[in-house]
Amino acid sequence: MSEERLVIRRSGFPSKGEIVIGTVTRVMDFGAFVSLDEYEGREGLVHISEVAPGWIKDIRDHVKKGQKVVCKVLDVNPKRGHIDLSIKDVNERQRREKLQEWKSEQRAFKWLEIAGEKVGVDGKELEKIGKKLLRKFDSIYAAFEEVAYEGYEVIAKIAGEELAKEIAELAREHIKPSTVSVRGYFELKSFAPDGIERIKKALSVVKKYHSDGAEIEVEYVGAPKYRIVIRTEDYKAAETLLKRVIDDVTKAMKKLGGEANFVREAI
Repeated sequence: MSEERLVIRRSGFPSKGEIVIGTVTRVMDFGAFVSLDEYEGREGLVHISEVAPGWIKDIRDHVKKGQKVVCKVLDVNPKRGHIDLSIKDVNERQRREKLQEWKSEQRAFKWLEIAGEKVGVDGKELEKIGKKLLRKFDSIYAAFEEVAYEGYEVIAKIAGEELAKEIAELAREHIKPSTVSVRGYFELKSFAPDGIERIKKALSVVKKYHSDGAEIEVEYVGAPKYRIVIRTEDYKAAETLLKRVIDDVTKAMKKLGGEANFVREAI
């Protein structure tokens, strides 16, 4: 792992109207150049007229090299590589929310780095994985939030199972969702004349768990699949409950002369 801190940046250009965060790299009499922290190799210009409301005598009274600024994207010209920015068009609420969002994202970069170190994934590979997570979830922090709520399966195809499980551990440690969920589907078959009724009877055993402080949904997907979604306040409790539900429904279905198989669903 490189000693340089891991930062995952987006490819391409920001969108017009987007609120972005950046670092002032040069201050000229006519404006300030800002390196966009979230975008790979992108720099924009804040014209002096967009630095602050009213007439500006000296731009250096308002912005300095190395300063972190929150800007609104006024215009983008990908062919010429130009990005026009405004500082004055960002209100205090937008500025505060963007700064908080960026702080959360930096924490997520660190968590991803720690997870990579634990399972032996190097910085270059982490960056590739991070870019894929960005494309799917829009931010690395949002990916961690999703994992905290839904379990490691949500990113297993992108990160690989080993890294995904490590990320899930960190996500559950640092992000406390109000509820978490686990899910999968049963494949239930009965060749008896009243097969549908037998399947319903086997699935009805989940009703006894509703009083355990968990929310359980049973949804017909299409023969022979029936999805089960369990939501609780604790991930381990959800996993334990899912195991009990799998065991009970499987036993009930076999007792009724049918077949049962459970498949954990990747979200």
